[in-house]
Amino acid sequence: MSTDHQKQPDSQKASASAPVSATPVDARRRKPLLLAVALAVAAGAAGSGAWWWSTARHLETTDDAYVAGDVIPVTPRVAGTVLAVRADDTDVVVAGTPLVDLDPADARVALDAAEADLARAVRNVRQLFATRDALRSTVANREADLAKAKEDLARRQKLSGNGAISAEEMEHARTALRSAEASLANVRDQLSATEVLIENTAVDTHPDVKRAAAKVEEAALALARTAIVAPVDGQVARRVVQVGARVAAGTPLLALVPLDRLWVDANFKESQLARLRIGQPVTLSADVWGSRVEYRGKVIGLGAGTGGAFALLPAQNASGNWIKVVQRVPVRIELDHDQLVAHPLRVGLSMVVEVDVSRQDGRQIADSQPRSAPVVQTGGDGSNLDGIRDRIREIIAANAGNGVAVAEPVADARRPGAGRG
Repeated sequence: MSTDHQKQPDSQKASASAPVSATPVDARRRKPLLLAVALAVAAGAAGSGAWWWSTARHLETTDDAYVAGDVIPVTPRVAGTVLAVRADDTDVVVAGTPLVDLDPADARVALDAAEADLARAVRNVRQLFATRDALRSTVANREADLAKAKEDLARRQKLSGNGAISAEEMEHARTALRSAEASLANVRDQLSATEVLIENTAVDTHPDVKRAAAKVEEAALALARTAIVAPVDGQVARRVVQVGARVAAGTPLLALVPLDRLWVDANFKESQLARLRIGQPVTLSADVWGSRVEYRGKVIGLGAGTGGAFALLPAQNASGNWIKVVQRVPVRIELDHDQLVAHPLRVGLSMVVEVDVSRQDGRQIADSQPRSAPVVQTGGDGSNLDGIRDRIREIIAANAGNGVAVAEPVADARRPGAGRG
């Protein structure tokens, strides 16, 4: 009985250790499943091939693309001490908004001195005209004296024949004639010299007056330039100016970035350039907005060289061991203005670019023709000259005396900055 009891556990172990066989798949079900899988793979491959044939083969793509734009430096045109900073980083300003104020004291003193020099120049020119008039009167008197001396000499010559006039008296008459002639010649020379200085001019058109008026304009512009304003619309960036700093002309104070005029520089491999053309449509997406925002654009130009060719330290491939590196050429892409307003971008943001190269009728190098409008434009100092020119006319009229007309303009309108707003 004990033997049977021992055999029973051995049989249970054997049955437990025996492998359990998987249920076989019915051959009638296996074939349809394999056919369905094969059809799905074939359909996927056909769809991928159709998409590549219709779309993908006409696209050139790169993610080496970044937003770029004008970074316009704001610099003073005159030296001075900073009294106030009226804009800071991230502020959005419009053209003409005050940004920095410089101390105007020195400029005001210079303007006062220039106005005084103008008044003195007007009076000096008036003196030239007065001298001319006086010399004309003197010439008339000297001509009368000469005529009288000639008459006296002629009369004495008639009387000298009968001994009524002595030889000494005749000599005195001849001396008086020569003196009158010399005096007249001297006065005429003085008159000629004076007329040369004022020939074909009036008081207000005399070169000395115009030069002094130009100095007044220059001093007035220097005073106006102590108030530094925004040259264009944009957002303030890179402000480094501080109150109390002494700045020289041309010192960078801050920068303005017009965020409504941005573009994308896409760096395509040299193997992708063959099919790129100016005018081709572009689809872009930005990491900041994700794929839910799709920008539209177009190719407006291809760079003149690779990025490495224009680097600060270009590669020297003729020296040492050489390893070929695929080069990239920047391609400029214009963005839609309305989309930039709706979904603003920033300079330096990453972009993903897809160029539709199906159309090959464009050019890779733009035509050599001048632009019809400036790329970027700002106002000049023409508006600042209007008020000071009225002031110049007032100074001339106040010092020119009665009855002297004031011509217009005092300064040459062809001077740089004149007539520009």
